[in-house]
This record gives sequence, structure tokens and C-alpha cells, in this order.
Amino acid sequence: MTSRTIETVVHFASPFSFAGLDVPQPAGAYRVDRDEELIEGVSRVAWLRTKTFIHLPAIDTESPKQQMVPINPADLEGVLEKDKQS
Repeated sequence: MTSRTIETVVHFASPFSFAGLDVPQPAGAYRVDRDEELIEGVSRVAWLRTKTFIHLPAIDTESPKQQMVPINPADLEGVLEKDKQS
């Protein structure tokens, strides 16, 4: 099976939290990875999102400890939308 990882950066203007995070995270830029698998047998190219991860801490934060936390893509989109409205 063919798979790929799409790397993006999301920006939060305010502290945020959602399911999967133990504590609220500060505002900043965060790397998000989306793993996808090719759907075989379709007449055109199609990809299925299988996993989404956020990298902690924020990109500009120096820390000896870094982690990838699995997150629900819908939760991430909701928090990003809420952040834009703040």
C-alpha cells in the first residue's frame, strides 16, 4: 500500500487545548503531520487520511523534550476556527 505524510504548519493567536492534549498549549506556530494512504482501485487518484499528529512544543520554543500527539482532525479544525474568531 502506498502512503504519504503531508506536513503543514498551523498558527494559533491564543492558547488552545483539545482532546489528546494534557495541558493547554501557548499561542504559536505548530507543525501538523497528516498520514494518508492511497485508495486502490478507483478511476482517479484518491487518498484516505489515516492519522493526524501535532508536534509539541511550538516551533519557536526551545525544549529538550518534543513529542507527536495524535489528534482528531475535526477537533483541530474547530480549535483553529475558534482561534480565528478571537
